[in-house]
Amino acid sequence: MSFNKKENVLISFVLVAVLMRLLPHPPNVAPITAVALFAGTFFDKKHWAILMPLLAMIVTDVFLGFSMITPVVYLSFLAITTVGMLFKKMNVGTILLSSMVFFVISNLGVWALYYPISYEGLITCFTLAIPFFINSLIGDFFFSVVLLFGYRCAAKRMQLA
Repeated sequence: MSFNKKENVLISFVLVAVLMRLLPHPPNVAPITAVALFAGTFFDKKHWAILMPLLAMIVTDVFLGFSMITPVVYLSFLAITTVGMLFKKMNVGTILLSSMVFFVISNLGVWALYYPISYEGLITCFTLAIPFFINSLIGDFFFSVVLLFGYRCAAKRMQLA
């Protein structure tokens, strides 16, 4: 399997971000939403855009653990990658949209798995998730900015297409 120069740079940025997930961090302040948006935005080959965040999750989940909610979380990252592929931009709007996609999909999964399937259960689930959403926003914006500006600097320096 061979990659062009641009793909090698993109993969190296994804790998560094993934390693950050393995370091201690506050709950939900993690790089994977940013990785999914970044991959969808910058990988020209859709299969790599889709595979990068999923591989990142699988590899790190081997060390961090899998749970009942894992398939739903992976689904949310596929949706976020799709946001990147559709908009082809990483900006405040797409980062916020990606954070909201993760929040809604993952919490619908948490509600379905762990709460009564009722209006009250739904409201309770989403209300209790708000502090995690705040942490997600912090992590999503931080890692998105690092990935975006880091990649732009590398691309300019290496004259990538």
